[in-house]
Amino acid sequence: MILETNRLLMRDFIETDWQAVFAYQSDPLYLRYSYWTHRTQKDVCKFIQIFIDQQKEQPRTKFQLAIILKEENRLIGTCGIRVNDSEMQEADIGYELNSQYWGQGYATEAAQAILKFGFEELGMHRIWSWCVAENLASVRVLEKIGMRREDHLPEKELIKSRWYDNFLYAILEREWKGK
Repeated sequence: MILETNRLLMRDFIETDWQAVFAYQSDPLYLRYSYWTHRTQKDVCKFIQIFIDQQKEQPRTKFQLAIILKEENRLIGTCGIRVNDSEMQEADIGYELNSQYWGQGYATEAAQAILKFGFEELGMHRIWSWCVAENLASVRVLEKIGMRREDHLPEKELIKSRWYDNFLYAILEREWKGK
């Protein structure tokens, strides 16, 4: 599976991707809003293997793709969509990026591509996502791709002994088409 944007190539994970993922998942900036306090090579290899195993499922309902920066042929993150309810045509999206590439529009570009895939290829009616309310960069990504905030969930996530509020975002197919 491959999706392409102006600057990015998004493809299925392969086993050798673990090194690039390990590099950014070991970064304290990445770990800030994560349940993990640290990452090991074994952890990351298991993480990647989950995505590789999902590629074999029939019908496939989970598409977690490696984000490759075309110009450098470098893996800089991951972006995915998971069909939650095929009958109700609902899915959720998520993304993560190497902190060295934050603030350059890559997460927005990848999220837009995965939304397009969800609506045009998977036939979804509604796609949603959530983020930690304090993660303003993620809030901006979700708003830039046209999602609207549906809910504010106080103290929804317990991360490293601290409660965080979450925002829930969504977009309907008709809203996406109208953009």
